[in-house]
Amino acid sequence: MARVALDGRRITDWPSFHRESQAAFGFPAYYGANLDAWVDCLSGVRDGDGMSGFALGPGEMLEIELQHADVLRSKTPRILETLEALIDAANERITDAGQKPGLRLIET
Repeated sequence: MARVALDGRRITDWPSFHRESQAAFGFPAYYGANLDAWVDCLSGVRDGDGMSGFALGPGEMLEIELQHADVLRSKTPRILETLEALIDAANERITDAGQKPGLRLIET
């Protein structure tokens, strides 16, 4: 099982969310730093499309560990809510392609 960590203390606004995501997930240099691009990059985690630093096998999950989720929830709850929705959107694309969901959020 693959795992990546995002530090909720370092996410204070949308630009920092995208910077942290790009670094943690290995998004390409041309990553658009918007919500659609985030979903695009992570919906191909099993395709080996190079849009992230992960290439999952069939049935494998990428666990997204949101460290210090309580800090993010208290400072910018909208970002946390949106992250949950983004994961759902990426998983929906993955299942639409006939595969099992590939992303799971773990708050620590």
